[in-house]
Amino acid sequence: MGPHPAVAAIRLAVRRVLHDILTEHSRTTHSRTAHSRTSYGSTTGELTASDGAWHERPPSPLVLVACSGGADSMALASALAFEAPKLAIRAGGITVDHGLQPGSDLRAEEVVLRLRELGLDPVESTAVTVGRVGGPEAAARDARYAALDAAAERHGATAVLLGHTRDDQAETVLLGLARGSGIRSLSGMAAVSGGPGAARRYRRPFLQLDRQTARKACMVQSLPVWDDPHNTDPAYTRSRLRHEGLPALEKALGKGVVEALARTARLSRDDADALDAWAGQAEASVRDATGLLVCAKLYALPPAVRRRILRRAAIEAGAPAGSLFARHIEEIDRLITGWRGQGAINLPGRVVAQRQGGRLVIRQG
Repeated sequence: MGPHPAVAAIRLAVRRVLHDILTEHSRTTHSRTAHSRTSYGSTTGELTASDGAWHERPPSPLVLVACSGGADSMALASALAFEAPKLAIRAGGITVDHGLQPGSDLRAEEVVLRLRELGLDPVESTAVTVGRVGGPEAAARDARYAALDAAAERHGATAVLLGHTRDDQAETVLLGLARGSGIRSLSGMAAVSGGPGAARRYRRPFLQLDRQTARKACMVQSLPVWDDPHNTDPAYTRSRLRHEGLPALEKALGKGVVEALARTARLSRDDADALDAWAGQAEASVRDATGLLVCAKLYALPPAVRRRILRRAAIEAGAPAGSLFARHIEEIDRLITGWRGQGAINLPGRVVAQRQGGRLVIRQG
């Protein structure tokens, strides 16, 4: 008799991601080995004999799971601990103590013990200081990812697994819709995303699984879980959306809202990626010999492509990406599509955009 369906589902999701990680790791390692042999005529590292020849054995990749102790991340940790040894992948874990609740350090220690009991190694807890920029949720997220990036670098991890589910994806899409930030916000969380110097560091195996599947997997495996009281605190926007907004939508529209929103995220991401690529290819053609943006050439582009070029130019000039909103880009766009001699536009990061002699100049003021 096989495992419970919920356990089978989480293991399959993790197995697929680990196969991808292993394939990418092997490809990268073999490429580096070939380069080393070409450059130096020899290799370093552990060697094995095969068919009478010596070959370098690629080091086993390390995959970390980010675990809060909640049902989603504990289910993910258990699946990683089960699947990784089958593929000769080293598996470890990290929990981040945000210090936002009394006794958070003790709970972090409990999570470390649970991860070690699963057989993960290395395992560690790291404490962070949460700032105030962008609000409490954004500040906690920024601190958390900074800690995860640092841990991945410190341990030389190939990837970090995150326990976001299909329900989390649906909430993210709705939050993006409420901000009115465009198709990129509607694309939600990517199954694969990067950190500093690592374009594919973060993996989200559970984006196709619902939250109940993860919780059920923990229950049938007798895994203790911790329910963060912040997840039910109405002071937090995501909490209100989870416990009030989504249930109201399902009541009004019927079941299947979460699945539909997750599907919207996948479709939106494909469209956003295509438009980003188009903008990247078109950018060189709308600049003059000095590198300034030519307004007439920008005007000829589709708005979605043009605004992506404007956003990228503003960021390159020093505007913080997280503080640059759709309304800022729309104001810059009016310098091109609704030019009436208006003055310079002030952007976040002390960046100024203005039209001069048919050129768009974006620089720090």
